[in-house]
Amino acid sequence: MSFQQFSLHGSILRAISDSGYETPTAIQAQAIPPALEGRDVLGCAMTGSGKTAAFVLPILERLINRSRGVTRALILCPTRELAVQIQESVQQLGALTPIKSAAIYGGVPMKQQIQAFERGVDILIATPGRLLDHFQNGYAKLGSLEVLVFDEADRMLDMGFMPSIKRILQHIPKPKQTLFFSATMPPQIGQLAKDLLNRPATFNVERKAMPAAGVTQSAYPIAQGLKPALLLEILAQSDMQSVIVFTRTKHRANSVCKYLTNYGVNAERIHGNRSQGQRTEALKGFKTGKYRVLVATDIAARGIDVEALEYVINFDVPAIPEDYIHRVGRTARAERTGEALTFFSREEESQLRDIEKAIQTQLPRNRIEGFNYNAIPEKMPDTRGDSRQGGETRRPQSRRAPPRQDTRSPRPDSRNAPRDNTAPREGNRSSFAPRADSAPRSERPSSTRGPAPTLRNQAPRAEGQNSRPAGFRGRGSTQRGRSNGR
Repeated sequence: MSFQQFSLHGSILRAISDSGYETPTAIQAQAIPPALEGRDVLGCAMTGSGKTAAFVLPILERLINRSRGVTRALILCPTRELAVQIQESVQQLGALTPIKSAAIYGGVPMKQQIQAFERGVDILIATPGRLLDHFQNGYAKLGSLEVLVFDEADRMLDMGFMPSIKRILQHIPKPKQTLFFSATMPPQIGQLAKDLLNRPATFNVERKAMPAAGVTQSAYPIAQGLKPALLLEILAQSDMQSVIVFTRTKHRANSVCKYLTNYGVNAERIHGNRSQGQRTEALKGFKTGKYRVLVATDIAARGIDVEALEYVINFDVPAIPEDYIHRVGRTARAERTGEALTFFSREEESQLRDIEKAIQTQLPRNRIEGFNYNAIPEKMPDTRGDSRQGGETRRPQSRRAPPRQDTRSPRPDSRNAPRDNTAPREGNRSSFAPRADSAPRSERPSSTRGPAPTLRNQAPRAEGQNSRPAGFRGRGSTQRGRSNGR
């Protein structure tokens, strides 16, 4: 079967050929024909199966001869990386068409996104949270919307986006066509699809999520403290040139990345605490070969699309089997082959067994020849509070006034001089010499209320007197009238 059989527009077919695609994948062969007919589609599709083109191509075909200036298609997805990936596919497959698109996601300024709404780009790809931010403003109107796509719907459920999705549906008209894709079909996702879809074409809905057939999987038993050394040993012994290493937490990702760079491995990391610019640079550097290793957390697992990636290493066993499937789905994409290695400690054995039960496969246990499994574990680098390494943003420093500079002459060393109790004590703010024209304290009036004197009204001081105006008590003074004099 070829893409020619879909009767797509010539400009789209040429872009497909220029992109190097020759034959449709299984999901493309199933989903594209009913989508071209205008039917709703409901499908379960594993990561890396080519489902992005399965909904992008029908949208391009639908919009290619339509008038410009209004948004007719909205694609919802869970992560920034996935939004960028989908937009790249739209731009690539629609390169020879007049169709325009924009990605709407958080972590970047809103100015260009606002302009996309105002121009009315044909296709919007958005994460739910940032889209709702725009809907609070009058410019964000999608009254001409025709096609609504849910990509990675189960991941949006996992990330708590279901309330946001329901609010989004209140801001848009009922679409003429809905394309619904999910790697798994939990009850909530099934109910949402039932509420939204009208007699959809369905495929693989009953299929359990499994790793791609081209993935070779294995497990490596190892003490928790020796995982970094084992990772370094595998990288040293093999010719792995492009590896994604998954950790369970952001802090672990920072530590693993710094450990590798300390040993001369070109590595970078990507997780939720990094800015969008840092995440984009890390992924771009990994794709171009600048970084040999990309350390990532599960939040990025569904947004990383690296062509011909061959190796994935689970530094930590994922908490749930679905995360394992999506991690290893970064390799063996588009019916290629790849390898997935999983490190597991004694504390993680039960989680590994849950994964094996879910994928109905027992992973072979491997050991690295020549590695010292009895070595004393190295301490992992501590990256907490290090914004350069960890990507966490520090709290901005408060804008305090610079400290007042003391312009007085240096105080003479009088430690050995006899003390004169009658002389004024230089530098003591609470003790000032009396003014030359003032009366002794006992002869002054008892009432001192009234506005404090300003500096220009001060009487001349006696020679050798302290340089501050009389009555000045410094910061924190509770003297009455202070605010009037400052």
